[in-house]
Amino acid sequence: MADVVVASLLVVVALPLMLFVALLVRTRLGRPVLFRQQRPGRDGEIFTLIKFRTMGVAEPGAGLDTDAVRLTTTGARLRSMSLDELPTLLNVVRGDMSLVGPRPLLVDYLDLYTPGQARRHEVRPGVTGLAQVSGRNALSWDERLRLDVEYVDRRSLRLDLAILARTVSVVAGRRGITGEGSATMSEFTGDGRADA
Repeated sequence: MADVVVASLLVVVALPLMLFVALLVRTRLGRPVLFRQQRPGRDGEIFTLIKFRTMGVAEPGAGLDTDAVRLTTTGARLRSMSLDELPTLLNVVRGDMSLVGPRPLLVDYLDLYTPGQARRHEVRPGVTGLAQVSGRNALSWDERLRLDVEYVDRRSLRLDLAILARTVSVVAGRRGITGEGSATMSEFTGDGRADA
């Protein structure tokens, strides 16, 4: 309930900025302004994640098949300041997500996790999380998933407040936005993964 109240207040405060970003995306990238994608939440229940669109729309035969190619200049700037994430506050208001928790990943990854790694779904996914303030997309998949499970085991109000405080520093410093050899994070294949 606290998450919903805080996220609702943040939406009100951030509304002018969200409207500005929406207009920027509409002007520079066209429609749609929002990016919607199915993601697994708590207990693997599927919900629709909402973000501002940062990538070009892939046209048949256009060869826009990688994030590095599809990520626009405007999109890269929005991501560098995490402004593309603002609409995810609406996911918190709806109860799909928490302010803090493991980031919701792709549905395709569900069958690739070890039993230990799958424990990341014991809590609601978060707008930010322990992995995001510990290296973000620059982390290896094993590190990222290990931190997700560590959060599940250690979660508390004190830890959540510490993560939220560190998030401000990470976003301001624009650290860990990209993974090695990737515009965002490399694809998780499950190969060579260690049990968390």
